[in-house]
Amino acid sequence: MPNAFDFTASPFDCLDAAEQGMVRDSVDIAYFRAGETLLAPGMEPLHLFVVIKGHVSQFDGNEAIASYGPNDCFDGRALVAGRASSRFVAAEEVLAYQLAKATVNDLIARNAGFGALLFSDLSNKLGALSQRHGQREMQALAMSRVEDAFLRPAHVVEGAASIVEVARVMQANHSSSVLVRDGERLGIFTNTGLQRAVVDGRPLAGWPVRELATFSLVSIAPAAPLFDALALMIQHQVHRLVVSQDGRIVGLLEQLDLLSFLSNHSYLITVQIVRAQDLDALRAEAEKITRFVALLYRGGTRVGQIGSLVQALNAKLFERAWQLIAPPDLLADSCLFVMGSEGRGEQLLKTDQDNGLILRDGCSVDPAVVEAACKRFSAALRDFGYPDCPGGIMVSNPAWRRGASEFAAVVRHWLRQPDANGLMALAIFIDAHAVAGDAALLAGVQAGIDQLVAADDAWLGRFAAAVDAFPDAGGGWWNRLLLGEHDKQAIDLKKAGIFPIVHGVRSLALRDHVQATGTAARLDALVALGRLSQELANDLADSLHFMMGLKLAAGLAELDAGHAVSGAIPTGQMSSLERDLLRDALAVVKRFKVLVRHQFHLEMA
Repeated sequence: MPNAFDFTASPFDCLDAAEQGMVRDSVDIAYFRAGETLLAPGMEPLHLFVVIKGHVSQFDGNEAIASYGPNDCFDGRALVAGRASSRFVAAEEVLAYQLAKATVNDLIARNAGFGALLFSDLSNKLGALSQRHGQREMQALAMSRVEDAFLRPAHVVEGAASIVEVARVMQANHSSSVLVRDGERLGIFTNTGLQRAVVDGRPLAGWPVRELATFSLVSIAPAAPLFDALALMIQHQVHRLVVSQDGRIVGLLEQLDLLSFLSNHSYLITVQIVRAQDLDALRAEAEKITRFVALLYRGGTRVGQIGSLVQALNAKLFERAWQLIAPPDLLADSCLFVMGSEGRGEQLLKTDQDNGLILRDGCSVDPAVVEAACKRFSAALRDFGYPDCPGGIMVSNPAWRRGASEFAAVVRHWLRQPDANGLMALAIFIDAHAVAGDAALLAGVQAGIDQLVAADDAWLGRFAAAVDAFPDAGGGWWNRLLLGEHDKQAIDLKKAGIFPIVHGVRSLALRDHVQATGTAARLDALVALGRLSQELANDLADSLHFMMGLKLAAGLAELDAGHAVSGAIPTGQMSSLERDLLRDALAVVKRFKVLVRHQFHLEMA
């Protein structure tokens, strides 16, 4: 029996001492010549193979779809199914462990994590991986719901009640706020309002509380993730949320209670951003955002949740920078927006600027003042660590700052005379998200897109065809990775997997009038419309977030080494499990591209 079996490699690293003993008692070593078939379609497998030396290629028909090198194992799925569905061939001389099928079945029965990592789908593998990394505590926080936190009772008073009466209610209930019902309206009155009333000097006994209540409440459901609640507080700059279910008020979620539960500093960053009096102060907060992302990721927070928080923090950062730079009349008559991954809430580390400005028609601000403000804003973001966009998609470029009518005309041109540049610009603009000024200006221009593409199947086909802008993962770097030549290779996951998912989902969402900008939210909407199965939507979201996580980990490693973030993933540094998960993710991408081609009739193009 071999004693050198490597129990640090997945999925064997989740076995306990007794389970490792089971492996040692039933494993043998086999030798295979180059070109020899280890498993063929239809063959009943008797062993799980773990490569010691050499490489084994997996074929679907005549197409090589995967490669297994030292410490990689296969084919767990065939063991469970009882029959192999692919052909596995020794690409060179191979030494491999053979673990008996009966032992594998016993291990699966004893250890759910081993089974999930061995043969489950991508979602289950990722779930098992997060537990295997020992991140249970932070994952519990990341997956906690609003209802898990401390919710304060919601005391309701009538709008006609006096400030004195309301103050007595607050004192009796040891509360810093009450809800105010005024006819059909529901608002909130807090200690801040009470302070304003006292400072005003008017008699409090005759002053109805409705006059000092705030009626723009921000609500959230009890089952919503706590990280969503935090993102809402950051976005709306509020200290409490109304928790409601089916029109019934459950309670109030206070900022301090949320922060004590999550134990992170994102809200403190927001407070410092809002209070910043100059661009130097904002630069310091921009640096904190990157450190905060690293803290969340290394603590086990899910990538999708990190993206939502980063979007909210960056929006506040950009908004405050624009407020410090632009004169008040320009602020009132414009809408500053971000696009691309920032607009979708999928930017994790600082990437190229993608932003624009829509001016209200008839805006009286001197064009020279607008230009100066926009150039200063782009320079400020550059100073904050956001590089210039190589394509010039930023407010300092006159092409991306226009009046509302002119912007709408440009969008119509992109739609009616689509060329490669116009389609690219439109794809970026569709993901736009307002961060400062009058958001209605952006909404008005975007509404025109929905109207114009509604019945134009030919245009939608040309737009969706960009899903094939980059070749399938079947040549170039991927072939070298399949053959095991991955020590010095780097992968551009944006081209290989992220862009096809993002653009394919964007195309489907545009066709079906989905207003959401985030990929995950678009997937949810498409499932609700019956356009995608829940299973495929889950696979796409899991694949996207896994690849985003790989990019984030590589980017943080580059920053730690003092290098700029390149976006490349060095394959030589990937674990065997990560390569296994990447194979699964890229298989999902390939399947999705087939669906997009079919739905937009691209096979006939």
